[in-house]
Amino acid sequence: MRKQILKAVGIKKTYPGVTALDNVDFDLYEGEVHCLVGKNGAGKSTLIEIISGSINSDKGKLEIFDREYENLTPLNSMSLGIQTVHQTNQLIEGMTVAENIFIGDLKTNRAKFFSLNDCVKATKEIFDFIDINMEPKKLVSGLSLVERKILCIARAFSKKVKILILDEPTASLDKEVEDKLFKVIKNIKARGVGIVYISHNIGEIFTLGDRVTVFRDGRKIATHFIEDIDEKKVIDDMIGTKPREFYRERQIAVDEKLEIRNYSREGYVNKVSFEVKKGEIFGIGGLVGSGRTELVRLIFGVDKKDSGELFYKGKNITPKSPVDAIKKGIGLLTENRRKNGLMVEAPIYENISLVKLIKSTGAFLKLKKEKKETEHTANQINIVTPSIKQIVKNLSGGNQQKVVFAKWMLANADILILDEPTIGIDIGAKAEIYSLMNELSKQGKIVIMITSDNPELVSVSDRIGIMRKGRMVKILEDDNMTEANVLSFALGSTI
Repeated sequence: MRKQILKAVGIKKTYPGVTALDNVDFDLYEGEVHCLVGKNGAGKSTLIEIISGSINSDKGKLEIFDREYENLTPLNSMSLGIQTVHQTNQLIEGMTVAENIFIGDLKTNRAKFFSLNDCVKATKEIFDFIDINMEPKKLVSGLSLVERKILCIARAFSKKVKILILDEPTASLDKEVEDKLFKVIKNIKARGVGIVYISHNIGEIFTLGDRVTVFRDGRKIATHFIEDIDEKKVIDDMIGTKPREFYRERQIAVDEKLEIRNYSREGYVNKVSFEVKKGEIFGIGGLVGSGRTELVRLIFGVDKKDSGELFYKGKNITPKSPVDAIKKGIGLLTENRRKNGLMVEAPIYENISLVKLIKSTGAFLKLKKEKKETEHTANQINIVTPSIKQIVKNLSGGNQQKVVFAKWMLANADILILDEPTIGIDIGAKAEIYSLMNELSKQGKIVIMITSDNPELVSVSDRIGIMRKGRMVKILEDDNMTEANVLSFALGSTI
């Protein structure tokens, strides 16, 4: 019988306005791969940060190798044999494989000088233990993506490892190289190491896992043995039965359209093409890291692209820069409105008029007219404020977001790209934003909306494009626009 090596009991963690973990239990056995799944923000990362000692829980306890702990520090965690391999590879390009393995504890000879030979020898012992084949003296700059990920895992074994946490290890890997990584993971499991495996790829869970625990909204929903379930059950647990909160009366779009053709940027976006009709809300779904925000930044001209053209009403309007995009009638509401979308120390009227001033060809400002127009627009979308002279940072999150909308409305943008338009605002403000989007589509505007909120995506969009690993893998329409389908294609599920 396998021995339980980790048990989390009643773990609770809250942040202002957010319950990240709510009375969560979790356990792990030696020689087991226990998969941890859930939508973005479900609480997975918070749990592993508590286990690894990066953050403290507010309530609950950890039992590790039969000893009880209220909280751990990173040093405590590592001394107990817990090692975490994060999604991002943290390697030094100009150093050898062996040097990267022992970067925090380089081997020295009797004279206390650094010894590459000793590092190489110890590296070979680690590679033999987990059965991998890599040249210790090779520079990291010459390694493939999968070799880098395997190196990060091997580096964990420069210390004693009894519990290995792998956070999205295949996130940047192609399917053909995943098998190499899976072989390494299975070898580690065979050595009796307990593995906590976080993944957004449902297929991986059934390839590697012994058990799977599903998180949703900071709560543990269920733990299953892999042989007892199928992909549909996992997805159903992740989604739950929460009813839709918002509905949109679908608009019949006219034939004029925006065409996004072959947008690419190496490592981020791969040959994405789709079209949006005038008067349509086109939703873009996918997991964090799928390339959604990177795609719209390319379209708006923020980032340099390898390829891609934008056509509107048959005319090439590909922006060369954000200013060029604005002049061509394109607006972008960024995900972080306070950082990129607003001048928070400036009054409302200056924020609303900013984009129109960029588009203006006049040499002089007409302040009286500017204030009158901005006040009309602010009233039009119900920005709650005693005066348009109010400093933006003093507004609620929902009213700040309305200010961002207002500046594009005043500038009369024909194409609006909305990146997480309702993030961080309350339920009432969300309803007003949805109503505003609906009204803009009725006016014939083209609206592209990125959101991680799947109920929002399904309820507000006319069609939905799903991004995964930099590609648009599916466009959902009509009855196929369900939360289950959104999640299935985002995860790469086969159901």
